[in-house]
Amino acid sequence: MEINIKAIHFDISEKLTSFINKKIEKLTRRYPDVMSAEISLKVVKPETSLNKQAIVSLSAPQEANLVADKTADTFEEAIDLCMEALDKQLEKIKNKK
Repeated sequence: MEINIKAIHFDISEKLTSFINKKIEKLTRRYPDVMSAEISLKVVKPETSLNKQAIVSLSAPQEANLVADKTADTFEEAIDLCMEALDKQLEKIKNKK
C-alpha cells in the first residue's frame, strides 16, 4: 500500500502524518483492493474558519479513482470527513460486486 501525502505551502507535522496514515490503514483493512492513496492538504485563502482543505484520492484495480474533497476547521476534521465519504463510495462498489 502506497501512501503519498502532499502539504501545499506548509510543513506537515509528524502527528498529522501519523493520523492520516492510521486513517488510511484502517480504510484499507476494510477494503483490501485499494492499492494507493494520495492526500493533498492546503490552507485555503482567506484565513478564516473552514480554511483547511483535504483531498484524498484512492486507486483500486478495475475501478475509477475515488476522490473526496472536504474543507473544515482542522486538517484532522477534513480527513475524517473524506474518510466517511470514501467509505460510502467503497461500500457502494463492494455491494455492486
